[in-house]
Amino acid sequence: MMVNEGIRAREVRLIDQNGEQLGIKSKNEALEIASRVNLDLVMVAANAKPPVCRIMDYGKFRYEQQRKEREARKNQKVVNLKEVRLSPTIDEHDFNTKLRNARKFLEKGDKVKASIRFKGRAITHKGIGQKVLERFSQACEDVSSVESAPKMEGRSMFLVLAPKNEK
Repeated sequence: MMVNEGIRAREVRLIDQNGEQLGIKSKNEALEIASRVNLDLVMVAANAKPPVCRIMDYGKFRYEQQRKEREARKNQKVVNLKEVRLSPTIDEHDFNTKLRNARKFLEKGDKVKASIRFKGRAITHKGIGQKVLERFSQACEDVSSVESAPKMEGRSMFLVLAPKNEK
């Protein structure tokens, strides 16, 4: 953001500290008006014709901007993607263990990527893997929604589950 002498435009549209338009002024005239009230001349819209400058306390303005950014960062939620690996020939107990872990991740608010890696000739039976993934997504139905349906990528098939919103 350009301030005071850093502004290169010859003439600017000037807005005073109360938000009232003073019209189009030369850069030197605008700087003089700003220095009379002990404030800075700040360019707020560089792409306008002529550029728009505002008379304000630049230090206070930057402080307010940083405070808003801090608040925004504090309120944002980080969503992690956890992966659960299954196999096309998974047994019941192993399936339930993986399911329990996935449900724990979903309840914590993370997304879950359930993937099946096909080894050797197992790739010829993609339907078996797809059934396992569909069974997995149905078992998590009450705590999640399917974000992406089962799809193949190389030798693995995966689907992504997102947590349901509790609002």
